[in-house]
Order: sequence, then structure tokens, then C-alpha cells
Amino acid sequence: MKTRFTIALAILFGFQIMGCKKEVQEVRADEVKIDLLNAEFPDAKKEVKLTMDSIVQSVKDNDIDRLISFHAYGPKFTEFKNGEPRNDGKQNEEFERSIFGSVTEVIKFDLNDMKINVYGDVANVTLHSDFHLKFGEDLAVVNEQISLLFLKTNNGWRIVHEHHSPLKMEE
Repeated sequence: MKTRFTIALAILFGFQIMGCKKEVQEVRADEVKIDLLNAEFPDAKKEVKLTMDSIVQSVKDNDIDRLISFHAYGPKFTEFKNGEPRNDGKQNEEFERSIFGSVTEVIKFDLNDMKINVYGDVANVTLHSDFHLKFGEDLAVVNEQISLLFLKTNNGWRIVHEHHSPLKMEE
């Protein structure tokens, strides 16, 4: 009788140990971390590049509502431009509608030296603009350093921050 009791206890104890090992293994599988700093995220980079191409096309098509749709306006949206104080989403939208809505012809809209860095659901796009835009008979040339911060949303990659600074041109 003692032997049966000892064997039963050994079996129960064995199942408990096996169950503990399974739990430990499952926890370890969940602990796999992605190196956000060094991982390349090639599929996300392609998505962001397509979003940038769509932004350019919306400007060329003078489709201001589409251009605005690439922004995620809300309480966290910010913009810096020309050394002025920070703007919010409302100010950014008013500015973009005013400026891009007044363009009568896009002569050139180049995004030079563009670099896309993805950090999971966040992407940073940096570039040098070479925009030649006509406003009636007036030509405006815009050469800036631009940083756009994107967030992956249910509607795709959307801009949550913009930074524009004058680009020093070589003479």
C-alpha cells in the first residue's frame, strides 16, 4: 500500500514539475523583444515611402483634402517652422490649406536625400525639399530641411509632427 501511495505521489509531483516547465517556456517565448533601434522594418519602410509618394501626388494634383488626410491632427500634433513658436494641428491645417490651396502650378516638387527610419509603429522621415511653386505669376522656391514624424494608425501612416528649417544652399 505504501508503494502505491509513493508511486502516485511521484506521478503527481512529476506532472506538477512538467506543468511548471511549460509555464516557464511560455513566459520566455513572450519575452522576445524587437531591437527598435537597429531593426530595419523593410515592409513598414515601403509603406511609409508609398505614403510620401501619395503626399507628393496630392500636392501635384492640388488635392488639399487628400494632403490634409495624411495628418493625424489631435492634441499631440506639433509643428516647428522657420524658428517660430510651436504650432498645433489647427494652425498646421490652416497654413497648409492656405499655402497649398493657393498654388496655381507645381513646377518642381523634389524630396532630396530622403531617409526613412522606422521604430515599430513610429517612423521618422528626413529630407531636403526643392519645391518650385507658382502662385499666379509669382514663383516661390522652397529649400528646407524637413523632418516628418509618422505614426502607424488604423488609416495607415499619418504625420504627427513636422519640423521645417531653412536649408543652407552651397553658392
